[in-house]
Amino acid sequence: MAAAVAVELVHTFSLLHDDIMDGDTDRRRRPTVWKAYGTGPAVLAGDALFALAVETLATQPGGAGAVRTLSAALRDLVRGQADDLLFAQRPWTGPERVRPDEYRAMAEHKTGALLGCAAALGAVLGGAAPETAAALDRVGRHLGVAFQIVDDVLGIWGDPHVTGKPVRGDLRERKKTFPVLVALDSPAGGRLAVLLESGDDLDMAAALIEEAGGRSAAMAEARRHLAAVERALAEVPLAPRAAGELRALLGFLVRREV
Repeated sequence: MAAAVAVELVHTFSLLHDDIMDGDTDRRRRPTVWKAYGTGPAVLAGDALFALAVETLATQPGGAGAVRTLSAALRDLVRGQADDLLFAQRPWTGPERVRPDEYRAMAEHKTGALLGCAAALGAVLGGAAPETAAALDRVGRHLGVAFQIVDDVLGIWGDPHVTGKPVRGDLRERKKTFPVLVALDSPAGGRLAVLLESGDDLDMAAALIEEAGGRSAAMAEARRHLAAVERALAEVPLAPRAAGELRALLGFLVRREV
């Protein structure tokens, strides 16, 4: 329970700061914290949640190892967020463009690290073998990359009534998401780059990304990571109920795209 609480506190802290950095004004069909109360209060609220997360773990038996696990995840999360911000400054095309493999590394750090921590932290507090905690961390990291890629698909083609975010939001914000990067590497990349830079016709840009195979490639990549989750789960001596609950997440991640 302490591990679950700590991870949720850190997750909420990361969302508060992420909304500020991205300039997002809505989350789950409500104003984001910085939009409702100001940037300063939102930053401080996030900092307070982070402090509470560390305190929650530090007071538990075996808390030192759990705090180290959480700190390592946070280090990766910050690195991934920094890379995501730097991607925005790089060009759409040419030798300095963002490559899909760079995106994968960013997604593992930004999203996968926290899910890896979520999967492993209970094992750490419960005194499981280091190999078990490491395997669960791999499970979460692959889940995180799959989640992020499906989120990219939703950011372009998702129903705003379901996602709570504006349609074509990621294209409007010129985010270098996985479907976009794949499409930019296609013969249609030059035309797509012009559309994305101008922002004049986001519907046409979305159609071009789909025609170039960006959407299908993204979902195929997500499924590859879900297959890696299955392989990692096979290495962990989990009780049947626990394994079943983790596997239930796999189908949910892909169904979010529908």
